Amino acid sequence: MTGHALNPLLEGIPLLGDLPGLQGRRVLVRVDFNVPLRDAPDGTRAVADDFRIRSALPTIRFLLGRGARVRACTHLGRPHGAPEQQWDLAPVRTVLTKLAPEVELMENLRFDPGEERNDDAFLHRLVDGCDAYVNDAFGVSHRAHASIVGPPTLLPSAAGFLVQREIEMLGTLLGTPRHPFVAVVGGSKVADKLGVLAALARRADALVVGGGMAFTFLAAAGHDVGGSLVDEDHLDQCAALMASGVRLLLPSDTVALEPTAPFGPGCGGNAEVRVVGQEIPAGWQGLDIGPQTIAAYAREIAGAGTVLWNGPMGVFEDARFARGTAEIAAAVASCPGYTVVGGGDSANAVDELGLCGEIDFISTGGGASLELLEHGDLPGLEALRLAPNAPAAGGRPGRQMT
Repeated sequence: MTGHALNPLLEGIPLLGDLPGLQGRRVLVRVDFNVPLRDAPDGTRAVADDFRIRSALPTIRFLLGRGARVRACTHLGRPHGAPEQQWDLAPVRTVLTKLAPEVELMENLRFDPGEERNDDAFLHRLVDGCDAYVNDAFGVSHRAHASIVGPPTLLPSAAGFLVQREIEMLGTLLGTPRHPFVAVVGGSKVADKLGVLAALARRADALVVGGGMAFTFLAAAGHDVGGSLVDEDHLDQCAALMASGVRLLLPSDTVALEPTAPFGPGCGGNAEVRVVGQEIPAGWQGLDIGPQTIAAYAREIAGAGTVLWNGPMGVFEDARFARGTAEIAAAVASCPGYTVVGGGDSANAVDELGLCGEIDFISTGGGASLELLEHGDLPGLEALRLAPNAPAAGGRPGRQMT
């Protein structure tokens, strides 16, 4: 066993090298192949981006190289506990067969209600015939689903290379990041981000806030935000965070759309768009950070020793409100410090802009990344520490397997 003591988050988690002999053994690998699909010319559906499939290959090849028989399992989309044609794994299976033809891919886990319910009977069907388990699905390790938390209670288990790297990279932010540590947080729902903002406020030198969630902060600070998105239920929490002493940067100007005009992919037309200050006219909708804010945020990022970015700065699916996200992505890519993009829409934006190679680490799990940063642990990691082969505290051998 190596590397366990280097990162506190890895303490007690079995890694691939902690698995018993694999020759001829069947290993169940929980992967995250929840990939985007597109309609193919022949009327079938095809994988639009195989990044998540390729990301699992190092773990799969490690297991195959040691003589294991690999059975992979994943979810796709949001089926309601029953088979749905649009979420059939056939397009994923086609790609996986080309990349790793030896691997057996089970059907969509969420076609069975037992997956999300963490049902014991479903779990036993899932692991039937398997000798070991590997979790290489960081993006869903914040879910207490059967395929995530169940197998380590029954089988020798390990974190795959992808999960291990996520823990190591994100653990840097929880441990000793290089300062100044700047956290850039966007997205639309402030309720989803308040917990991680509070956690980051204890570590970061500055919180930079954008996206739709910024307008709840601006409203809590006493500004008139017009018809912009505001979460009335969380105004007090935003005000409390701003009063806590943390250095929190909010937009000084906004790109706004005239009242009632539609926005989103394919929208445009003759609707008026204008740059306004922190006071937004009645009915106007703030949908992106303005040029002064972009410049201020970019300066903050340029001087950082560590940057974490999670969440777009505006409605970047609409070209009229995409500049903020694009400029912040470029600023993060140009930062000489250690840069992390926390998955989700931010990772998609970086990919679309061709900047992936300029970022030190891009997480595969938006929600999982945020929960790990907020709570310091995840249900999937907790489960691995309970596996029969998990290394004991202090480096002592793990429990003996029968």
